[in-house]
Amino acid sequence: MKKSGKRKPPQRPKTYTVFDELLASPTEPMPAEYRTHQLTRMYEGLHSLEKADEPSTEDWRVVSDAVNMLETLVVEMKVCEDDSGLLMDAVRALAVAGQRHKREGKPIRLDGPGIQAVRAVLASYAELLEVLPARTMYRCHRLTEKRIHAILDGRTRPHDVEIV
Repeated sequence: MKKSGKRKPPQRPKTYTVFDELLASPTEPMPAEYRTHQLTRMYEGLHSLEKADEPSTEDWRVVSDAVNMLETLVVEMKVCEDDSGLLMDAVRALAVAGQRHKREGKPIRLDGPGIQAVRAVLASYAELLEVLPARTMYRCHRLTEKRIHAILDGRTRPHDVEIV
């Protein structure tokens, strides 16, 4: 049998499956422990990006994941709207910080307007996490993860950034 010249992208583990989504509550939010854990990691990552001597790429990733989740809720799932335009400001701010780190080796830092945009977006995400049904959040997580895997496989949108 002849092998094709195309390489298959690596299989990446998925956090949630369709089955997990279907079993999740269609009316109740995610369990409080999950929400607390996620929000704590998200705000610790932001604090590190703002004040740590050497913020890690993991700090950037955790904050970016939360912003990406809100982007999925707004753009893809249309569960909510971003009338202020702060979502794209936050995406841009994280992209600039990530690219600056990747290209120039500088610490991952947000500028003043970037900090304000990211803080506002994370606050909105936190509010939604408290009220949206678990099933909606599982779907959001699955769609966001699918997009992140596409980025890692080289299928990006103009504002997508990956840092290693």
